[in-house]
Order: sequence, then C-alpha cells, then structure tokens
Amino acid sequence: MSIERLPAERLATALEPHVHRNFPVSGDARIRNFKRTDRGFATETYLFEVEDESGTLPLVFRRPPEMSLFPDYDLLRQVLVMQRLAATDIPVATPIWLDRAGQDLGSPYFVMNKLAGEAPGDYPSYHVTGNYFEATPEERSRMWWGCIDAIADIHRLDWRALGLDFLALPKHGGQPIEQIVNYLDAALRWATEGALPETYAKAIGYLRDNRYEPEHLVLCWGDARMSNILYDKDLRVSGVLDWEIAYLGDHEADLAWMLFLDWASSTYEGHDPLPGTPTREETIAYYEKRTGMRVRNLVFNEILAAVLLSVPLLRMANRIQLPPEMNITGFCTTRIEQLLER
Repeated sequence: MSIERLPAERLATALEPHVHRNFPVSGDARIRNFKRTDRGFATETYLFEVEDESGTLPLVFRRPPEMSLFPDYDLLRQVLVMQRLAATDIPVATPIWLDRAGQDLGSPYFVMNKLAGEAPGDYPSYHVTGNYFEATPEERSRMWWGCIDAIADIHRLDWRALGLDFLALPKHGGQPIEQIVNYLDAALRWATEGALPETYAKAIGYLRDNRYEPEHLVLCWGDARMSNILYDKDLRVSGVLDWEIAYLGDHEADLAWMLFLDWASSTYEGHDPLPGTPTREETIAYYEKRTGMRVRNLVFNEILAAVLLSVPLLRMANRIQLPPEMNITGFCTTRIEQLLER
C-alpha cells in the first residue's frame, strides 16, 4: 500500500516528533520558519529552525522530488558522501538523521545542519544578481578561485581510503569513461521514454567514439559550480553543497561542468562574464598548477556535462509535456552543437 506524500504545509508538523527523538531538546522545542528554498530542483530542500529554551538551531530538510529526475536517485548516496567527507577539509554539511522509509512524511528524507554563508545566484545567474554580482572585480576573482580550489581539493582526496568506491558505476561497463557514457545513454532514454533526440544521439556517438583512459580517477563532485559554493562575509568558501550526482571519474569532468555552466550563465544569455571573472584559459592554467593534473580532454568533458545536465531537464519536459516554445534544454543543445563542430 502506498503512503501519502505530505504537502509542504504539513511537513513541519509531521517532522516535529522526529526532532524530539533525534535531538537533546526540551519538550517545548518547536519547528519555526519552515520554508522551501528555490535552490536546485533534483532534491526538494527546506530550511527551518528548531527553537527551545536553549536557543535556535538552523537545519535543512531534504527529500526526493515528487517526480524523480534521475533514474538512480538515492538519498543514502549523498548522505554517505557527506558523512565520509566530514573527515576531510572539504566544508560539507553534517547529516543528522536519514529516514529511508519516511512513513510519517510519505517519502524518504534526511535532516542536516545548515552551513553559514551565502551562495551566488543560480536562476537568475550570479552574473546578474547576488553576492557575486555585487562584489568588486577583485572579490569576484577571489570567489572564482575559491571555487576552483574547492574542486582541486576534492580531486586530491584519496577516495579509496574514504570508502567512496560505491560511487563507481560497474553495471555500465568496465572502465570509468565507458561507465559514465553508457549511464548517460541509458539515462537519456529513461528521461525521454523513447529514441534520443538528434543532438543527443550525436553527442553519445561522439562520446563513444572518443573514449579514453583517464590519467587520474578522482571523486567527481558532479555539480561543480559557483552557485553550489557558500561564501562567508569575507567571500571565502564556507560550504560545498549538493552531492546528488557525485561519481568516480576523470578529474576534468568537474572543471568542464563549471566552465559550461558559467558559459550558460553569461555568454549564452547574451552578456559577457562580469569584470574580475577569470578567463577559461586562466582557469585551466590555475587548476593544472593547483592539482598537478593536466587538462587534455576538456571538449569531451564539456559535452559530457551538457548531456548529464540534460537528463533531469528532458525528464521534466517529457513528463510535464512542456510546450515546444519552452525549450529548457536549449543551452545544453546549443553548447553540444558548438563543441561537436570543433
């Protein structure tokens, strides 16, 4: 028998007894200011506070979206990544409890602490609003390099020692690049419920024809972008967010993802990146110096990034039956076509 998925307005009341069971709070403790954040769409995220006589504790509640946007979405996966990164210098949130059954709330969920800081704008992009937009050129450069430093630090982790081998995709092939390409092919067909649109068929064909053996196999953050970084009041990195699509792969994949989304947030929208934003070439050179890892396959990985981001977008467009004029994958297909012509 299926259980009722609670609407947002009933979540706080249903969650409150679990707070009492999972925290050393008084019987008078209450949930306050429970509200959904507009960050991202692959996971429903709500911010709230637990308030009692000892003070106020800011927390975050996350549950799967009503319509799954990835074929292998798993809350446990992202919780385990954050738990195992807690022993590193990567500033991640601490999961406090995970309920994989979610009987009382109608879906699985987990609760974690809320990290301090502010993330750059997402939609609209950080080039037109938010703390990156409001910063000076020198401050923007600091924020950009802070994001690259976070990516570099993630890539230099010993993922084996951290027990992150479960992030591999062995059912999709024997080698890391083969695995991610086969995964994307299957995920695209799942999202579209049929044959691949022409641009994506060409992209998958290109990725298959140009597979290579990665020089470095690293923990890929998966969603490496400016808007998934929290910055403190001095615009230093205070948090690294969103680990839903973390996997083991080539180190260039995260760099390509960041550069692709920066292009989508500026050039594709018809305006230049803000002054102080390092160039693509400067970013590559800095990353190589910071990690000691060469960047050799960036076009491949940027196509891969555009295809991977298209999976949830195509799923949404297909299931909701968006009208043709609402082309939410336009920036992805435009970039894929540009790169395929190189």
